[in-house]
Amino acid sequence: MAILFLACEGEQKPNQLFEIELAGKANEFQNQEAAPVSIKNKKGKTIDKVSYSIDGKVLEVNNDRLILDIKRLGLKELKAVIEYEGNTAEITKNIKVLSNTAPEIYTYEIVDEYPHDINSFTQGLEFYNDTLYESTGSGGNAKSYIRKIDFKTGKIFQQKDLAKKYFGEGITILNDKLFQLTWRSSIGFVYQIPSLEELNSFEYGASKEGWGLCNDGKMIYKSDGTEKIWLLDPETLSEVSYIQTVTNQSIFNKANELEYVDGKIYANVWQKESMMIIDAESGAIEGVINMAGLKNKVKKHENLDVLNGVAYHPARRTFFVTGKNWDKLFEIRIKKK
Repeated sequence: MAILFLACEGEQKPNQLFEIELAGKANEFQNQEAAPVSIKNKKGKTIDKVSYSIDGKVLEVNNDRLILDIKRLGLKELKAVIEYEGNTAEITKNIKVLSNTAPEIYTYEIVDEYPHDINSFTQGLEFYNDTLYESTGSGGNAKSYIRKIDFKTGKIFQQKDLAKKYFGEGITILNDKLFQLTWRSSIGFVYQIPSLEELNSFEYGASKEGWGLCNDGKMIYKSDGTEKIWLLDPETLSEVSYIQTVTNQSIFNKANELEYVDGKIYANVWQKESMMIIDAESGAIEGVINMAGLKNKVKKHENLDVLNGVAYHPARRTFFVTGKNWDKLFEIRIKKK
């Protein structure tokens, strides 16, 4: 059986013969939706069999309806394999597969408040045992740095400055190593814990910028200012795959600083007083946390900037959040509104 991928001389390309039609011209659906599907047969070929797949998974067709049941959501390539007259053709169609549930709304309650360096342009927060690690970006003539901090007092145990050309971004700690991003230099750094001795650096792949980092104990997750959150191999730091952050209505591209807790990614929303709760497997935004009011509780000054920085303390079962140039670190519990 010949497989018709590319046309030879005198042959027609697959898309000249067939076209995938989904509910007319629609190309946006929700996961688990049963979408009317058909093949437009442009040349009247005798079609013997058609199968559909996304990301290598063959999808069920029931009564001419395609069951969109996929693992990772977002912008996808729907592939149809068409067997006809002893030949096989492959055609594709770009579609959006969104979440089938709307995000739930959450709020917070303050457990406690702690001092925070008002000059820290916070980009990343992470607990290692009971010590808080913070990464900052550079503002004005200040350098970016990583600090080890007593979160209760704000006392600095250790600080490591980055070269002035680097704008520090998110951090995460895995296997006794601290991983740090830079913003637009396309480079990250790896440090030994607890000494903060630099072990090596790594270059980005398809992602162009460095924003936030977190990990699930096996893989590292990296946001880059787009709708994608990349999965990095912690040994090679290569980008092996990605999820896309989506709601039931759209693909969303504002995930900034990240924290992983029990299968969910908690992400600051860039330039907003809110956080998202993202399913780490599908990319579905399952919740939105309204963080309004925290900024009103910190000292007002000309360099005061947005909410940024989230860390989970597993022993206390609470989250710690702050902002860029905030004089307070807040310990909070998240709850449904």
